Amino acid sequence: DNVSFTLTAGSCTLIGGANGSGKSVLMTLIAGLDSPDSGTITVACDGKKAHAGLVFQDADSQILGETPLEDVMYGLLNTGWKRQAARQKALDVLAQAGLAGRELSPAHFLSGGEKRRLAVAGILAMDCPLVIFDEPYANLDYPGVQEVNSLIRMLKKNGHTLIILTHELEKSLALADRFIVLYRGKKV
Repeated sequence: DNVSFTLTAGSCTLIGGANGSGKSVLMTLIAGLDSPDSGTITVACDGKKAHAGLVFQDADSQILGETPLEDVMYGLLNTGWKRQAARQKALDVLAQAGLAGRELSPAHFLSGGEKRRLAVAGILAMDCPLVIFDEPYANLDYPGVQEVNSLIRMLKKNGHTLIILTHELEKSLALADRFIVLYRGKKV
């Protein structure tokens, strides 16, 4: 409800709020999965329209391939990439996301942190400048939380703009450049 903000390229913004505060609705609007009733949402990079990549709370729900390699190649092949070029790009981003050596593992048997890394690899392959993490710490043990934070630091270092939607603020507050709180659909 009348939420307005601008993100600086390369920044990390933490959006917090209790369950039902509107974080997930905001995410679907920014990512273009839903349309706002009023107002505009613009995602741009270097003055050109861009897309946001999403890392869903349930990372299993966005795995489409049997292996990490197949999963990352899926988006590339569906946007017109040739098989060999898609394979090389997929291998490159899987390594960048910390999944080198796991390219041919069964994707659904990866750990929770590895599944989030796989989702990020798919986003990197599609050159999305904005990455949105929805409740990235859900169902993760301490090593999984460390993995996700390491991934967030890597993305930030490489110039990606990040949004972290969470109610577990203590796990990512030190990573953020900015903090926004939502309450009942309003920015407070």
